[in-house]
Amino acid sequence: MFKGFKNFVMRGDIVTVAVGLIIALAMSTLIKAFTDFVVNPVITRLQGGHSMGLGWQLGRPGNRATYLDLGSFLSAVIYFLIFMAVVYFFVVVPYKHVQARRGQVVFEEPGPLKTCPACLCEDLPAAASKCLHCASDQPPAGPARTA
Repeated sequence: MFKGFKNFVMRGDIVTVAVGLIIALAMSTLIKAFTDFVVNPVITRLQGGHSMGLGWQLGRPGNRATYLDLGSFLSAVIYFLIFMAVVYFFVVVPYKHVQARRGQVVFEEPGPLKTCPACLCEDLPAAASKCLHCASDQPPAGPARTA
């Protein structure tokens, strides 16, 4: 029982995912600090020095609970985009490269797709002989569309 668990934990994929998650958490902290301490002050300054941020006060002036803070939302969008770019360029691209050198294809683009004439689902592989959703027989040849 313990030997099977050890083999499961020591698989290369699990170690790769664990390292990727650790790197992602560390980068998340850095990017959060960047958006909180660089982007947010710039957005606040662009609106004016006396404002709580980029947004509108919906209630009593000075009440943070009724302040519609678009600056924080914009900061969160920037955070998300930076984080996804970091994950893609520092985790996904190197992983694809290493796996390609090992002869394995990961994160490949989907092949040509076709539409089922019975249920109109659009995600059937072009070579499918039965629909994944309604189990109807598919014509062997037909117009294929690419995703």
